[in-house]
Amino acid sequence: MYTDATAATAPGTTASTSGGPTRRPRRLRRLIPVVAVMAGGVLLAGCTAVQSGLAQAASGTSTGTGTSQTSTTTAVASATLDELVSTNEDGTVVREDEWSQDDAIDVTLSGSGATAASGVTSADGVVTVTEAGVYRLSGSLDGRVVVAAPEDALVVLILDGATIDSAAGPAIEVQTADDVAIHLAEGSDSAITDTTGYAEDADANAAIFSEQDLTLSGAGTLTVDAAGDGITSEDDLAIIGGTIAVTAADEALRGKDSIQVEAGTLALDAGGDALQSDNDEEEGRGWIRIEGGTIDATAGDDGFNALTDILIGGGTVSVEATGDGLHADVALAVAAGAVTVEGSDEGLESALVQLDGGTIDITASDDAINGSAGSSTTDASAGPGAMGGMGGMADSGELVSITGGEVTLRAGGDGLDSNGSIEISGGTVTVWGPTSDGNGALDANGGLTVSGGTLLAVGSSGMAESPEAGSSQAWLQAAASGQAGSSVEILDADGTVLASYTAERAFSDVVFSSSGLTGETATVTVDGAATEVALGTATAGGQGGGGQGGGMGGGMGPGRP
Repeated sequence: MYTDATAATAPGTTASTSGGPTRRPRRLRRLIPVVAVMAGGVLLAGCTAVQSGLAQAASGTSTGTGTSQTSTTTAVASATLDELVSTNEDGTVVREDEWSQDDAIDVTLSGSGATAASGVTSADGVVTVTEAGVYRLSGSLDGRVVVAAPEDALVVLILDGATIDSAAGPAIEVQTADDVAIHLAEGSDSAITDTTGYAEDADANAAIFSEQDLTLSGAGTLTVDAAGDGITSEDDLAIIGGTIAVTAADEALRGKDSIQVEAGTLALDAGGDALQSDNDEEEGRGWIRIEGGTIDATAGDDGFNALTDILIGGGTVSVEATGDGLHADVALAVAAGAVTVEGSDEGLESALVQLDGGTIDITASDDAINGSAGSSTTDASAGPGAMGGMGGMADSGELVSITGGEVTLRAGGDGLDSNGSIEISGGTVTVWGPTSDGNGALDANGGLTVSGGTLLAVGSSGMAESPEAGSSQAWLQAAASGQAGSSVEILDADGTVLASYTAERAFSDVVFSSSGLTGETATVTVDGAATEVALGTATAGGQGGGGQGGGMGGGMGPGRP
């Protein structure tokens, strides 16, 4: 799917003018995705926000970044998590072995100022760190902490029972340095409060705001209460430890170039996105990666929102969102860990949705999983029932690929949906689809193929779709009806029970596929009432076979900007 290359290696470590530790510039990677969006279509900057690399890869040209772009349709290909990771620029993390607490300079916060042996000035409610080094902050400050160190400096702020309350800008603001770490001292409780009312165009608009790479680490506790964003880095934001609670009027965590979480316990309550990475000007940036830790997020918009990729290789993620649960414009991959979307508009959405492992449990009022590169449809007057997605029932090249994992989907719209195609080759997929006939448990504009794993899709019959006839693994579709709580059993031709389920909602159509399904017929029983069906045959009146129409593609709701 991707070609990976190292674009350039910057010069090595340079001496710090302040005599403190220095940081080596990061290695760059070129992003060359072969994703496309709608032939002859327009990518709306700030709406679909797909990077210029997408249009360049598809058509060889670009109109530039931050403006409308035209691309040519190209099918998305399956990729492993490691392959997807390699397309992104390396993120910066300040490890705890790069500095020593023994070198810490004590900074005592008191009233509107602070005292320290060196490297710190204090005036007019602003405590300024001016040199590279390690600083231990304790006490209470009615004011702000500003880092204004040399551009090659590594600055570490150890919060050890520190309370910082600002009414005049970010409580902690990193203006200049190379990299900065905020370390939470073991056993300590620190609190950051920002009550500033920020202008719409304010550059620094978070309780903790950094112009440079920022890492949070340690084994202490930090509480952030923010009038704007909670914690923001204009470069990379990394979290490798700590117990962190953020309540923010807008985004809870924002890393413009990237967000990576390796460890820690995060409780996020955001008026906007809970996690956002939004660099739309530079290739290889704008991604979110989760490798460990626990994230519990409530969001007034999307739970996770990435301009390029969301990559999950471990950890526990729980999201309750008004918008999408997890939204990535390029690729959304889960290889391990647990992802739960307790409530959302659409659960998982991206041009490529790649599920290779882990436990995924999604509840959505619209589509549970949507293979979509975005939408150029923004006409609110179309209302519910108007075709959204990327052009109705046309195959626009997106892909949902499931090779492993335990996947459970609950949808008010389409359950498992792609504006392009769906491929299932492993794992266990259970879809509790819609009760409305305007949507289906399965919906693939470019067709659904099953070559492995186990699939159960239960939902309404009006737009019901089945796997393609050419699927290498046997499947059945039955016009069988039941209610929430009904007992559903799948029996082979010999009467052997292959699978049994308790329905979570009313239904009138059942699709099933597994390696144990052999022969020419099978039987579906609902509360003991049997329906015998021929394998590989779609129900009459449905949209079976995928390529025969595939439902309404992209759901029945208005397009999502």
